Order: sequence, then structure tokens, then C-alpha cells
Amino acid sequence: MILALDIGNTNIVIGYLESEENIVFVERLSTDPGKTSLEYAISIKNVLELYNVDMNTLEGVIISSVVPPITNLICQAVRTVTGHEAMVVGPGVKNGLHIKMDNPAQLGSDRVVCAVAGIRDYPVPLVIVDLGTATTVEVLDAEKSYIGGMILPGVNASLEALVRHTSQLPKISLDSPRRLIGKNTIECMKSGIIHGNAACLDGLIDRIQEELGEPVTVVATGGLASVIVPHCRHKIIIDDALLLKGLLLIYQKNQQK
Repeated sequence: MILALDIGNTNIVIGYLESEENIVFVERLSTDPGKTSLEYAISIKNVLELYNVDMNTLEGVIISSVVPPITNLICQAVRTVTGHEAMVVGPGVKNGLHIKMDNPAQLGSDRVVCAVAGIRDYPVPLVIVDLGTATTVEVLDAEKSYIGGMILPGVNASLEALVRHTSQLPKISLDSPRRLIGKNTIECMKSGIIHGNAACLDGLIDRIQEELGEPVTVVATGGLASVIVPHCRHKIIIDDALLLKGLLLIYQKNQQK
């Protein structure tokens, strides 16, 4: 069994898995730069105890992170709780991905991890959309090379900015609007955020296909995929476990002699 952690700007995703078919649990902790390694250790230990995890079954730990100040704290916390040194996705860790970027080292580890799982599980050319704190779009060509992508404000970030910078717009939930053309302020906001982001994804997919000159497979992951994707006009596959599967694959690649 492998303990996999993805440290994001908003949440730390914790998964315990043996294979992509056997994911025992997936949980989330809040990313908090103010916490100590001991506080993180207590939180991780509580999650493992909640699911009655037997430490004797744990083979290793792998971490991807886009929050460098938190990475060492989590590594220390994991060492305290499990006794294992975590493998951190980054330089020196084999991933098998061919990256055609101006500076491959700038590519976030979470993007690498999703791409590794994506090219194994889905037909290429492939577009992977991650709807998290930021919305990221990554493009892999017909040769399974990572050729680039887009980064845009996340759904919640956009909504928070809208509310913060206006005087009369309230905070709203992100449940599905009843109609496209809103009849009151809240309906208008919900439609604008949800249909607006869906239309944005549809438009980006159209432009990617035009630039590549061929159709693409589109996969979406991240906490808000299930909110936005049902309103898209393109066929988009939702894969909530994409990142965990990628972490497992990278862990296995680095165990091979």
C-alpha cells in the first residue's frame, strides 16, 4: 500500500492506495502555512487512524507539491507518523514524461503527475483540465509529449474577486443555476460563474483542436470538475483519481531496477 499526498494551494489531498482499482480512501486537509510539522503529523495520524490503517502494510510515501514552504513540513510529519522517508516528485525522480516546454523545470509537479496518468489511461492528443484553486489546462500531443497549456483564475478565486471588488454582490453557493438567463442577482451570478467557466473551457478546447489540427480527448479533474463539466458542450471525462493514479505510477517507476 502507498500513501500519496498532493499539496495544493488550498487543500492537501491524502490517498491510501494499492492500485488504481484499490483506493482505500481519499481525504483532504486544509493547506495552512501557519501549522507546524507536529500539527500536520497529528492531522495525518488522525486520518490514518480513522480508516484503521495498519502501518505494517505501508510500503512507502510519495508527495507532489506546488507549495514549497509546506513540503518539508509534510515530509517531517510523514516521517514522524509512518517512519518512511517520502519520495517528492521533482528533479531526480523518474516520471517518463517528455516535456516540450521552454523551461521544463518550471512545470508544477501536480501537472507532471496528472499527465503521466493521463497518457497511460486515455487516447492522445489529450487535454487535461484541473479545476482547483487555479484552472489549469495541459496539452499532450499525438506522440504523448507535454507541449504546453494554459493557466487561468480558478472558479472560486473568480467568484471571491467578484464579491470582494463589488459593493452589492453577495457571497453565493456554487450549486447549478436553474436557467441560463438569471432573473435575480443570485441567479445571474451563478449562471455567470458556472456557465461562464463552462463556455471558457469549450472555447479553449475548440482553439486547441484548431491549433493541433485534430480532435482531442478531454479529461477533467479537481474539486470543481463535477460542478462545471456537466454544463460544457464538449465531451469531457471526469477522473477524480487522476492525480493519485499518477503518483502511484511515478512511485512504481522509481522502484524498478
